[in-house]
Parts: sequence; structure tokens; C-alpha cells
Amino acid sequence: MALNASTPAPISVDESLNDADSSYGGEGDAVSETTSLYSAITNHVYENGRRYHSYRAGSYWGPNDEPAQDNLDLFHHIFTLTLEGKLFLAPISPFPQRVLDIGTGTGIWAIDFADQFPSASVVATDLTPIQPCDVPPNLEFQIDDFCQSWTFSKSSFDFIHARSIYGCVADYDVLYGEIMQHLKPGGWFEHVEISVVPKSEDGSLAGTNLEKWGPLAIECGEKFGKSFTVAEDSRAFMEKAGFVNVEHKTFKWPIGPWPRDRKMKEIGAYNRVGWDEGINGWAMFLFTKYLGWQPEEIQVLCAQIRRDLRNKEIHAYQDM
Repeated sequence: MALNASTPAPISVDESLNDADSSYGGEGDAVSETTSLYSAITNHVYENGRRYHSYRAGSYWGPNDEPAQDNLDLFHHIFTLTLEGKLFLAPISPFPQRVLDIGTGTGIWAIDFADQFPSASVVATDLTPIQPCDVPPNLEFQIDDFCQSWTFSKSSFDFIHARSIYGCVADYDVLYGEIMQHLKPGGWFEHVEISVVPKSEDGSLAGTNLEKWGPLAIECGEKFGKSFTVAEDSRAFMEKAGFVNVEHKTFKWPIGPWPRDRKMKEIGAYNRVGWDEGINGWAMFLFTKYLGWQPEEIQVLCAQIRRDLRNKEIHAYQDM
């Protein structure tokens, strides 16, 4: 290959290395090195009673322990209820060939998609190895950070899916640029988010502890450097990145079983459980590290919000 201005310089060889050099070690050291790399991924960080990922520790705010996994799977159920049992809304081909799910979490969406589309080769990535081993043969889980430079082949995916990655991304221009480069011509990208800001249409949220949550979460995102307002901002980000045929749909998720409508009541009941069981994990990392709260203060706020969740007079909802 001819060298030009854009070609990296050749890597120089250290001629001083010999057979006894300790940086190479013996054959047994290969096993040790592999074990160390594996441990760096599969070990966990424990703080304030919660468990977090160790690979690129601190780059994601949510715990990865069993309660957190159960919470993620509960919200998967709420998403599918909202979409009438569908996993997505994008008008993809009935026989997609290659699909990517970024920030897959427990992998439940990717597993369901791979089952539904056996023709597709599905790749799902996450920072933490909490996905099951017994998965469809056309699904592969990879431990990877989608906020870093992608190593997939360009223009190789028919469909790229992202869900609930709020507070994960420092630069959406960069992320969406990667997605654009890795979609095939005519491919689809679907980004699904939940607003962190509870609302009410009748003023019943005013003055409640639940109302405090939205501004606190947004402040955490600003200090963390990773926005929690992507549900509100994603359309503008997509259009700026150059996506075409952008369609933005908004659904209301009641927080509690207060609606009259049967489906909305069911979504609200599940969503209240999601809040009740998830609020501690949503707050603990961010509030202690970026708002300077003590764990005891967080527990008090969580208890106050849980009390609001059981108040039939508060008719809160959030956008999805």
C-alpha cells in the first residue's frame, strides 16, 4: 500500500526484546491475561447497597443488580403494551438481514426480536454482561460501549434500535452520525425514550414530591454531562444528523391506575410498580455523586415519592 498523508505511520519494532522479556511472559501468562480482561468486564462495582457495571465504570448511572434487571424487564412489558404487542413501529422489511440493538440491558427486546425474525442476524450490545446464555441462535450479545467509535462494517444494518438510553450519551451528534454510517441505504433507526418529567393535566401534581423528580433528574443529567431530556429532543437531534422521513410519536404513560380507560389503567398500574421499585436505583448513583446528597436523604425522597404514587388524588403521567 502506498503511503499518503492520511495513512498512519508504521509501528516501529522494539528490537531490544528478547525471549526473557517479562512483558511477554510464558505460555501460561496468556491464560492469566485473558482471565484479567474477562474479570474487568464481568466483575462488578458495589456502592450504597447497589451493584454497577465495572467495564467503563461510572459511564452509566443505573445499577445492574437483580432488582434493576427486573425493573428493566417490567418496562419492556409496558413498552409492548403501549405498542399493542409490537416491538417497534418502523416499517422495516418482513425479512431483515442484520439488526443492531444498542444499550440492550437484559437483552429482552433483542431476544424477542430474534425469535420473531429468524431470518435476521441480531447483534445486541451493552456495558454489562447481564444477558442470558440461552438465546435464539441468530442473536449475539456483545459487551461494548456504543458511545465509543463503532467497529462494525459501515452500511451493514437494516435496522438499528435504541431504547431508554437517557443519561447515557454525551454527544448525540456523534452517536447519530455513527448510526447513519452503519445503516444500509434505506435502513431504519428507531429511538424510544421515556420523559423523566412527570406531568398532570388537572394540576394535581403541583407541590408534590413526585413533581420534584423531573427537575432533579434533569439537573443530574446536566452535571453528569449526559442529557435526560432526549425524549423531548430526539427529533431535533435526528433531523440535525440528516435522517429523513423522521416521524415522532408520543404516548402517555399514567403513573398509577387512575385513568378510566382500561388499557391506560393497566399501563398506569404497571408504571406505578416500575416507579416504586426503580426509584432508588434511578437516584442513588447520580444524586450522591452529582448532587451531593447522602444515601439517607435519597431514601427519604424515595419514601415521599412512593407515598405520592399511592395518592389517588394525584393524576400524574409521563410521555413516552
